[in-house]
Amino acid sequence: MAEPGESRVAVYIDFDNIVISRYDQIHGRGAWRKDNVYRLPSGLTEATDEIRERLRSAEVDIGAILDFASSFGTIVLSRAYADWSVGVNASYQGQLMERAVDLTQLFPATQQMKNGADIRLSVDVVEDLFRLPDITHVVIAAGDSDYIALAQRAKRLGRYIVGIGVAGGTSKSLRAACNEYADYDALPGIRPAAHIAAGLRPAPAETSVKDATSTAPARAAESEGESVVTGANETPTTRKAANALLVRALRLVHEIDDTDWAHASALKLQMKRLDPAFNEKALGYASFSKFLKSRGNLVELDDSVQSHRVRLRT
Repeated sequence: MAEPGESRVAVYIDFDNIVISRYDQIHGRGAWRKDNVYRLPSGLTEATDEIRERLRSAEVDIGAILDFASSFGTIVLSRAYADWSVGVNASYQGQLMERAVDLTQLFPATQQMKNGADIRLSVDVVEDLFRLPDITHVVIAAGDSDYIALAQRAKRLGRYIVGIGVAGGTSKSLRAACNEYADYDALPGIRPAAHIAAGLRPAPAETSVKDATSTAPARAAESEGESVVTGANETPTTRKAANALLVRALRLVHEIDDTDWAHASALKLQMKRLDPAFNEKALGYASFSKFLKSRGNLVELDDSVQSHRVRLRT
């Protein structure tokens, strides 16, 4: 019997989607198909040393996904969908079974059954939600736009939907359909793909990866007189997107509350509503307040009270 108010979580993993997307994220778009990884035999005994090393560098940490899911409550159901006769998938079976994940077999895809995982996973989710009304959270580790309707339906049934996907392999529409979304790179304990890829190729002589991604933001902060640590994972593109999101959210909070100052907690909640994928830690900030301090040219912070307040600069 569940304790009153206890959150109960169901986890569904489109395993092929996550593994292939992670491989392509690190080794380049289409690398999985070019390397013909899917056709490797069970046990990967016939794989070349190069392919084995490429697979090792792109290995998916199932434990990190389940640990993140457990932060929402007690995991009462977890399933992974794949053709487990494929060598790469079979190599994960021990890791999955140790975490009590139910392995759902999908037979080799044909032209008529190419969306087998999507259909089977979606049917199981809807059936489980009606069969187990005490499930409060649904975590879907995938990236296909095919799951948008599923996320919307589960949300209408009153469940909190959490999406997990690989950057570059996830539909923006799926992110918007979830209550909360997290990039696999941003999960605790996961080494970012950019760092792995940088280690697989020689670094440019003129500058390091860290210099290339953080110098410009650091100069912007210095120009405002702020002494802050720039997000280690920020790029000009992600910084621009985060700035735009921050301004949009803060204007909305100001309008709703009709006050000059907004509470930082309310601002972060509004940013998550606008973009469920927002996560300051994924940008390299230890806390939301550090993220706000790095935007000194956009916002003012009042930390004289226990709950930090923030407002747009005029």
